[in-house]
Amino acid sequence: MARAQKVAYQCPSQPIQTRAFSRLSASSRRTALQPATPIRHCQNASSSFASHSQLRPFSETSRNAYKTVQEARSRQRSGPFSWKAAVLFVVTGAAMIVYFQEEKARLERKRIADETKGVGKPKVGGPFNLIDQDGKPFSSEDMKGKYALVYFGFTHCPDICPEELDKMAGMIDIVKKNTGNTLLPVFVTADPARDTPAVVKEYLKEFHPDFIGLTGSYDDIKRMCKVYRVYFSTPPEVKSGQDYLVDHSIYFYLMDPDGDFVEVYGRTHTAEEAAKIMTDHIKDWEKPINQGLLSEARTKAVIPEGDPHDPIVS
Repeated sequence: MARAQKVAYQCPSQPIQTRAFSRLSASSRRTALQPATPIRHCQNASSSFASHSQLRPFSETSRNAYKTVQEARSRQRSGPFSWKAAVLFVVTGAAMIVYFQEEKARLERKRIADETKGVGKPKVGGPFNLIDQDGKPFSSEDMKGKYALVYFGFTHCPDICPEELDKMAGMIDIVKKNTGNTLLPVFVTADPARDTPAVVKEYLKEFHPDFIGLTGSYDDIKRMCKVYRVYFSTPPEVKSGQDYLVDHSIYFYLMDPDGDFVEVYGRTHTAEEAAKIMTDHIKDWEKPINQGLLSEARTKAVIPEGDPHDPIVS
């Protein structure tokens, strides 16, 4: 019986060829020939394997193909969010923030420009007719086509006007550097009795060569100051040759190429701040801007000979 334990369990299709089988007794042979449970399991496993092989063949490619073990471990540690994705996320977010800030500022500038043209708002600016420092007629039509920066003062001003004109010259240079020849600086005297064209021309040479200096009769100056909402006052009963000061508003008025008022800048604005705002307005302008010199078709006038300080009004 001990030898009978050497019999190997095999599938029925494979005959049992063992010397120990021939030496068994008849009863032992019958027991050995009976199908055992492991044989049925073998048959079931073989048929199940065959059926599954026919229904769904195995894929030869792996789901996650990594070249090295270190690469697989690195992928497991980092997950789908890599450092490249983080950099892209930060850069995209920063770009969107900058874009929305610039768009918000642009809309605010547009709102300010549109509000000055609204119904029920006091209008700043309007038609005028004066003469420039060369004695040529100059009207509100000559300012159109460019942005214009208008300042009211007088040549005998001891301190405020020179400071503001120096600042205005700085604005001109910054805007000109950023946008080209798109800004026309205009100085309007509030003291026409003493500021003749020759006096204004000599005075503005000290500040910037692009300045246009305007003067005219007292009524013409008063009319322009009124349409620009500018306050000015001269002492009453001034004698000829007597020195005096003129009280006036201290503002810079920005006008667009259509001749409409845009914005005003006071003494609290630095040259850099005001130039930045003007540059943004100019870049927002959607129509063409004339970047050439003033029209040469304006009528030339000859300044009368004599003392350049002689008043042009009685």
